[in-house]
Amino acid sequence: MPPDRDGLIVIASEATHAAASGETGEMGVTDHQGLVRETACAVVDKLRAGEVTPLDLLDVLEQRIAEVDGNVNALPTLCFDRARDRARAMMKKPAGERGLLAGLPIPIKDLTNVAGVLTTQGSPIYRDTVPERSDLLVEHLEGNGGLVYAKSNTPEFGAGANTFNEVFGPTRNPWDTSRSAAGSSGGAAVALATGTAWLAHGTDTGGSLRSPASFCGIVGMRPSIGRVAHTPVAAIDRNLGVHGPMARNVEDLALLLDAMSGEHPADPLSLPRLPTSFLSAARSGSKPRRIAFSPDLGITPVDPEVAAISRQAAARFAEAGVIVEQAHPDLREAHECFHVLRAFDYAISKAALLRGQRDQLKPEVIWNIEEGLKLTVEQLERAEAQRVAMTGRTLEFFEKYDLLLAPATIVAPFPIENRFVSECNGRKFANYIEWLAIVYAITLVCCPALSLPCGFTASGLPVGLQMVAPPRGEARLLAGAKVLEDILGLRGTTPIDPRTPK
Repeated sequence: MPPDRDGLIVIASEATHAAASGETGEMGVTDHQGLVRETACAVVDKLRAGEVTPLDLLDVLEQRIAEVDGNVNALPTLCFDRARDRARAMMKKPAGERGLLAGLPIPIKDLTNVAGVLTTQGSPIYRDTVPERSDLLVEHLEGNGGLVYAKSNTPEFGAGANTFNEVFGPTRNPWDTSRSAAGSSGGAAVALATGTAWLAHGTDTGGSLRSPASFCGIVGMRPSIGRVAHTPVAAIDRNLGVHGPMARNVEDLALLLDAMSGEHPADPLSLPRLPTSFLSAARSGSKPRRIAFSPDLGITPVDPEVAAISRQAAARFAEAGVIVEQAHPDLREAHECFHVLRAFDYAISKAALLRGQRDQLKPEVIWNIEEGLKLTVEQLERAEAQRVAMTGRTLEFFEKYDLLLAPATIVAPFPIENRFVSECNGRKFANYIEWLAIVYAITLVCCPALSLPCGFTASGLPVGLQMVAPPRGEARLLAGAKVLEDILGLRGTTPIDPRTPK
């Protein structure tokens, strides 16, 4: 008998067993399409009211994955047995004691450990790795009522904003399956866009939550450093990368950020929970007084169509009485600074793999590690000083503006066979990460940022608008994003069935 996708032998379908034992709710799994299209907030309300059970939701997802995931490869590893065991244990508690998510299923990006579940990091080196303990981010989510049922696909070690790897292959964009879903949280974004997730976890160093959100027509947020606690790896004070939420709309995103947030002693950089929830902030109706829009942050070429769509969306803030001006902070050192600090991060976290298993690493990862190993102390000194200076200028910028808006990606979804964007608007890039400057510049200045769906190209591909707030300004960011989301009227454009070009 063949193994299922989580490597376990399945004698009969779990959905059949659940129905036979009376463990599902009143809803039949054949009625799943309606639930697939519900918002996460609405589904959590149904869980709390007893209208559906966590087991119902797992049945719905299992059926939806069977219908659509073969066309996009968003969730290559499933762990429904584990999720159902935890759901049954959770259902022994009163509905009010099941945590903030109340039993809502969530996929975890394959860079992050989940106990007892295959965790490959998209690398042949770890193709058979099953960790004994979860990352504390996963433990925190499960403690808040989340049920992990799948791992979402990612490029090897999250390197490169196109989700493909030698273990599971590529993840395809559901708006056009010949196109990239970006990355590195590409599997998570596609799962949301196709209705195989209501909420999803991701990570972001150089735009890995924001770029796939833009390419897939969903919302992805990079929170402030420390907002989401996670298990430190390689160094205690690594802070280019953060964990964050992805969802189909701003309110759902805020709900997941609430469930993710909170300090933990194992993560010394982590921040305490705020007294007011992020969901209430998103629903507050609070709007910015003055916002800035920049088509390029002064540092990168941008496809003219993407720039125009982003500009038109930002300008609509004026309909809410918001002053909209064109401006951006001075980020001129972003390319050099990010190149050095990212390379250093790869050196301290991956140099041992280069020494012992070089033949199993993809070329981009090898290049990044080697760039890091060549660095001098003087280069690191210069890069850290550049980051401090840019952050200072950005903080000064936010004394005048409440939010900064810019394109979330410089191009629309590109052909999936292209490993990365090599040129844009007549300019060729020096390496595989330079096309991400519009997002990695924001990483460097420590700001929370999200990608909000803001329109479509003439060929029907989604475009995301990057919205940025000052450090620790997630509440302001979510409130403003919800105001613009309401104006743009694009909420509800996902989930979709994958679309294959003719």
